[in-house]
Amino acid sequence: MTSSDLHGKELLQVPCGEKIGGRTRVDVDDYRAWDLHKSELYKPEQTYQPPTVKFENSTTFQDDFVPQEIKPRQSFKPSSVVKRSTAPFNGITSHRLDYIPHQLELKFERPKEVYKPTDQRFEDLTTHRYDFQGLTGETAKICRPVHTRVTQNARFEGSTEFRESFQPWEIPPAEVKKVPEYVPPTGSMLLNSTSHLDYVPYQANRVVPIRPVSQKRSNNFPFQGKSTMKEDFPAWESHHQGLIKKQQQIPNPSGKFDGLSTFRSHYVPHELIPTESCKPLNIAFKSSVPFDDVTMYSVEYTPKKQEICPASYPSPPGYIFENTNSQGHKFFRKITPTVKAF
Repeated sequence: MTSSDLHGKELLQVPCGEKIGGRTRVDVDDYRAWDLHKSELYKPEQTYQPPTVKFENSTTFQDDFVPQEIKPRQSFKPSSVVKRSTAPFNGITSHRLDYIPHQLELKFERPKEVYKPTDQRFEDLTTHRYDFQGLTGETAKICRPVHTRVTQNARFEGSTEFRESFQPWEIPPAEVKKVPEYVPPTGSMLLNSTSHLDYVPYQANRVVPIRPVSQKRSNNFPFQGKSTMKEDFPAWESHHQGLIKKQQQIPNPSGKFDGLSTFRSHYVPHELIPTESCKPLNIAFKSSVPFDDVTMYSVEYTPKKQEICPASYPSPPGYIFENTNSQGHKFFRKITPTVKAF
């Protein structure tokens, strides 16, 4: 139901304590507005006075850092510009001044030898044939069996493992199952099924349609275009809703901005106390006590006996000479002490 339907109708008045739709109506006297007083603030009043001295806004880095002028380094790289001489080239070089020409000696020409064929006959012997005389001995005997040719028609007379293990046995003939002779049934076949015997036919009437009979009307006047929907629900005039803008509660300042921010007006400058450096001074420690020349190495070091390399002896003690290889290296074997039995 819209608000337009409520006009001209009386509202339903329900007395106190009666139920509406399963709920009890509560009296208005049970909920009364209390007379509340605004509590006072216990915050102390701020007695702040803005400083009169202008804030320098300088940092520790700006106070301690001394800017120095950056000087570019001098480049020792030679310039790539080719220096051309203005004087003409006289054709004198260091090779021409320092070169001493020497006279070449006459080249010795060796006379060409004339080929002379030998008078001896070529024996056609190589070094292997000349040096290898061969050894006299018995000829090697052939160990392979005598090859006997087997003809295709020859029958194998020997026995095999298959013939010995698998002896032939008699197999009885297979039994043939006798098929009984077909005997046709006597009498005529009944072509009646269970449905034909049990089913009782019924006389069914045709269902009459419930829809009304369409009666065609021949109207020559034009269609008016009216319907129940158009008459009950007329089109409303719709317009675009404007922008809902919340009303500004804080008014805009009317005066001119004096350039003073909250930080500048409330900031109290404090004197900076530089942090004390705990880094030790980079000064070499000098002691007046003379150095006693005593170190941990000199106190704890135990000198060991220097052993002489056995290779420096012509015959090293404790070793027995074995042999010498083709390159001249000598091999010795260490003597193992014998242990006496108890």
